[in-house]
Amino acid sequence: MYGRFQHILSLVLLCLSFTCSGQKEISNATSDVAQFKAEKLLDVDRFGSFYFSMKNNTIIKKSSDTLIKYANFQLGEIDRLNAFNPLKLNLFYRDFNTVVLLDNRLAEITKIDFNQGEDFKNVSLVSPASDNAFWLFNQDEQRLELFEYLNRKTKLVTQPVKSNALDLVSDYNSCILLTENNIHFYNYFGSMLKKIPNNGYTELAYSDGILILKKENQLYRLNSETNDITSVASPDFLINQFLVTNETLYIYSRDKLIEYQL
Repeated sequence: MYGRFQHILSLVLLCLSFTCSGQKEISNATSDVAQFKAEKLLDVDRFGSFYFSMKNNTIIKKSSDTLIKYANFQLGEIDRLNAFNPLKLNLFYRDFNTVVLLDNRLAEITKIDFNQGEDFKNVSLVSPASDNAFWLFNQDEQRLELFEYLNRKTKLVTQPVKSNALDLVSDYNSCILLTENNIHFYNYFGSMLKKIPNNGYTELAYSDGILILKKENQLYRLNSETNDITSVASPDFLINQFLVTNETLYIYSRDKLIEYQL
């Protein structure tokens, strides 16, 4: 079975056309298509390594010349993996209310089980904040919390939101929370900079100031300064997952990975 992964990212240049209606599509975009078979595409880091999961809950890291596996069968299916810092990966297992941190060789650094200890948290979303902290959404309190995992302390909390949280993205300086009603923008200190109405978006992807939103089976780019929204891709295939890294939008659909240069 291991041998089947060896050529999993063998690139084949193809021509891909997107249709767009109602809004202007980015005109200088180009695309490549790779044959890619995985249960779920989890992330792509800034060095070009791919992270994906297979049916047996095994996580694979595939770079240009190496392939590494990690599995934690006790925690079951992974909800999300964030490779914003490739030296300290954030793995979130929502069913077990647990975050696992891995190094770049997929060796375990530490595990944070929010079911243990006096400060129980029912966590539904996790995203990095710094090398020693991450943002989490406390489902019971309906608010964001900045959590420092070295001392396992909550550094700050935001005001509660009034609708269900759908997605969470961040970097070292900012945090963006998507709820059913609004898109909330926060700085590192937990102060809300602004919020804009959510007009049907259900997922986010974010990197280096580029914010991509998904609505039904279409992707859009939001200019956070002007709040203008531009159509990026309206493909004629199902978008299973989408990511953005190094100004490249990755769209995974069944057995294909499309790289779309923004």
